[in-house]
Amino acid sequence: MAVEEIHAEMVSSVWKVLVAPGSEVTAGDTLVILESMKMEIPVLTERAGVVQELHVVEGEVLQEGDLIATVVDG
Repeated sequence: MAVEEIHAEMVSSVWKVLVAPGSEVTAGDTLVILESMKMEIPVLTERAGVVQELHVVEGEVLQEGDLIATVVDG
C-alpha cells in the first residue's frame, strides 16, 4: 500500500479544511487551504486514494514540516 504524507512547506495557518478522513481524492485535489502573509495556499495531493488521517483543524498554526494529512491508495 502506497502512502503519501503531506507536510506544511512554510509557517502558516489552516484557513479551510476541504476533506475529512475517509474522503476519496484524485491526484491534484485540494485537501486544505493555508494562509500565510495574506496569501491563500492550496495544499494538493499528488496521488489518488483515500484520506487516511487529517492532522489539522481550521485556525491551527503550522510550522514548516508539520504533518497535514496522510493519503493511502484506495
